[in-house]
Amino acid sequence: MPFRFFEQLVDPFPPVAPGRSPRSIYRFCRHYSRGLEPWLLLLALFSTAIAIVEVALFDVLADVIDLLGDFSPAEVRAGEGRELLWLALGILAAYPTLIGLQSLLLHQTLMGNFPMIVRWLAHRYLLRQSVSFFHDEFAGRIATRVMQTALAVRQTVIKLLDIMVYVVVYFVSVLVLFAGIDLRLAMPMAAWLVLYVAILWTVLPRLQRVSERQADARALMTGRVADSYTNIATVKLFSHARRESAYAREGMEEFLGTVHPQMRLVTIMDTAVILNNALMVLAVGAMSLYLWLNGAITPGAIAAAIGLCLRVTGISEWIMWEVSDLFENIGTVQDGMSTLSRPIAVQDAPEAKPLEVPAGHIAFRAVDFSYGGVRGEGKPVFETLDLDIPAGTKLGLIGRSGAGKSTLVNLLLRFYDVDGGRIEIDGQDVRTVTQESLRASIGMVTQDTSLLHRTVRENILYGREDASEEELMSAIQRAKAWDFIQSLEDAKGNRGLDAMVGERGVKLSGGQRQRIA
Repeated sequence: MPFRFFEQLVDPFPPVAPGRSPRSIYRFCRHYSRGLEPWLLLLALFSTAIAIVEVALFDVLADVIDLLGDFSPAEVRAGEGRELLWLALGILAAYPTLIGLQSLLLHQTLMGNFPMIVRWLAHRYLLRQSVSFFHDEFAGRIATRVMQTALAVRQTVIKLLDIMVYVVVYFVSVLVLFAGIDLRLAMPMAAWLVLYVAILWTVLPRLQRVSERQADARALMTGRVADSYTNIATVKLFSHARRESAYAREGMEEFLGTVHPQMRLVTIMDTAVILNNALMVLAVGAMSLYLWLNGAITPGAIAAAIGLCLRVTGISEWIMWEVSDLFENIGTVQDGMSTLSRPIAVQDAPEAKPLEVPAGHIAFRAVDFSYGGVRGEGKPVFETLDLDIPAGTKLGLIGRSGAGKSTLVNLLLRFYDVDGGRIEIDGQDVRTVTQESLRASIGMVTQDTSLLHRTVRENILYGREDASEEELMSAIQRAKAWDFIQSLEDAKGNRGLDAMVGERGVKLSGGQRQRIA
């Protein structure tokens, strides 16, 4: 099977720079579908062809039944209706071929690669967000939204271009076939279709609104649970398992409060569709019998009409659930847009250049800053602050907690932009240089020595990925960390530099974390 060929039609990690996604559903999905347009269009064409071929099978079936009724077995063996039989065989051969090609395109090309493209672009965009963005949200909630939204974008686009195209073409083809047999036969089907659309039109928008609230509640619930697990040492230290259970339960109850209204709407919709289907089968059957008694249609036409009715009732509930799922995914996309479409607060200037540090002279010139983001919105931390630090100077800042010592360093690193004034390094305003080069030029030892949930080696090399093995060992020896590193072993049996340190370095003591950091 040509699995690999179809799997490699799309690059799941496009090299394009991730930009801010638009705020409308269509443009948001379009933003993350770039490069997939040819394959999505081909998927829609396959769905169109499959729907037409499937309805055509019933038309040919009607002709075959009439043929068998009009001719004796001997006449059929002699060649009567041979062209019709060959046509039926051709359609039967084309149908599985189309299904197979569509399945390869859908499952090998799009199902895995499409959401990975969304995750890749969204993750790279969020990595460029300012520090304040991550201070305002649960990390688990952000991660959940990225993962949920990636799947929801895929499902929304594919359901519209695959299933919805199939449904529209199928129903139009059925109406055309019924009208071709007898226009009166199409009337019950048209009435059923109007009622079916009315049911979906009434219920699904409400279902979408509930689903949007549910996606937000799910992300909140996940964030609360993840917060407890992330800080499990603190929870156990203060014996607050009961408090954390209550905290998580609030989130779970809020989520459950969106599930019950959702299920009520689903029950109403399901019951209405089943009733509508029963009325349609009854009406088409009665109309077919009436037309046959009056000599207007043949037995083959009756067989095709009843067969199509049963097929339509069978797929109508499937369509209902697919459309319901579509609106649920649209709600999830709308929830994800609140995170993924948020503008980046601290951005590189259009003509930003790498920072050059020939000496290391730092100057704060008339700096104004407040955490409100714009001067006057929040309590000022600095007003017209002037601070000059000549190159090579060792400077200690002393002040009460909250006086702004950490804020001063954060502004130098451009985690936030100043409201007024400027900060210079060797005469270069930090807003005119790239953030990557600025932070790469500043060595930072933080009070919080949380480590990444990776190996000891990866954590030590995080500040300088191109360091040699000799430089790595030299740094370890200077930090007097080799003795305890050699004895480390994780749950999978990895030892020493290849041992995992656990989330935030939880498997190490405070002193060990400091030495590795």
